[in-house]
Amino acid sequence: MAQAHEEMGKGQAERLMGMLQELLDSEGMVWAELDAIGVGTGPGNFTGTRIAVSAARGLALGLGVPAVGITTFDVVRRLLDAEHGLTVTVLPARGGRALYQVALDGEAGANGQAALAEFVCHNWLDHPAVIRVADPLPESGVYHVNGVGIDCDAPGAELPDLGAKIAPAIADIAAARLACGQDIPRPAPLYIRPADAAPPREAPPVILP
Repeated sequence: MAQAHEEMGKGQAERLMGMLQELLDSEGMVWAELDAIGVGTGPGNFTGTRIAVSAARGLALGLGVPAVGITTFDVVRRLLDAEHGLTVTVLPARGGRALYQVALDGEAGANGQAALAEFVCHNWLDHPAVIRVADPLPESGVYHVNGVGIDCDAPGAELPDLGAKIAPAIADIAAARLACGQDIPRPAPLYIRPADAAPPREAPPVILP
């Protein structure tokens, strides 16, 4: 599996297509040989997610191949081998908070809507982590997430350096979902909170008839 990874503060939209072309060239491949497009849908950087999903949907349409959206929660569960049982996947957020998602056997159910929460009883705010829900739960030290109790003293599994691992995991999960033959919805960004970008200050241009 080939991959490319670049740390960028800005300019992702301008760099993305050239980077993809360079990756294909390095493997002696052309666009027409692609069977599918996998794309990370977040949660994550608002602008980066929007650019990625837009590019994936455009490429899929132009190439006539499916596009598969994979969340960051999916990636963390796959990399930490936590796709079985009841789990809470935690992603660091700003302000000492965390994003979380409850899942059973890797699938977020009715009570697994991703959300933003004060995750006060855990110190896993430096790296993504998965907490395996214990059964039975202890009588004390239980923190409830969407009605699911988790042990505040549970060790959890952390995942440092996610950036360099996310692309191969997205490709792996996308291939597995396509192999199942199930209907794949079009990728859409997973936004948990509003964008931090401020609205434009200038009035929009007047369109003349």
